[in-house]
Amino acid sequence: MEQLVTIELFGQQYTFKAGEEVSRAKEVADFLVEEVSRIESQQSSSSSSVNKLTILIIAALNIANENIKLKRNYSNFLQNISNRSIGLIRVLDENIQ
Repeated sequence: MEQLVTIELFGQQYTFKAGEEVSRAKEVADFLVEEVSRIESQQSSSSSSVNKLTILIIAALNIANENIKLKRNYSNFLQNISNRSIGLIRVLDENIQ
């Protein structure tokens, strides 16, 4: 059953449908709001004014960058586990016979 999730960005509310995993949709939405707020506060402390679209693009790029890093780390982790497993199997095979 679809439910609605509402977030607030730049003083405006946005509502979207969430599928079965409402808690995950809320977590994702909250993460976006936190990232936008972080960037907005960084930009407000600088002398230049940055528009809302720029803040959203920076937030999207930061989130995408973090996602790519996590995927790369996960892939490296799986490769490491695979290599170690192969080594352990080899040692076990040599010592069992």
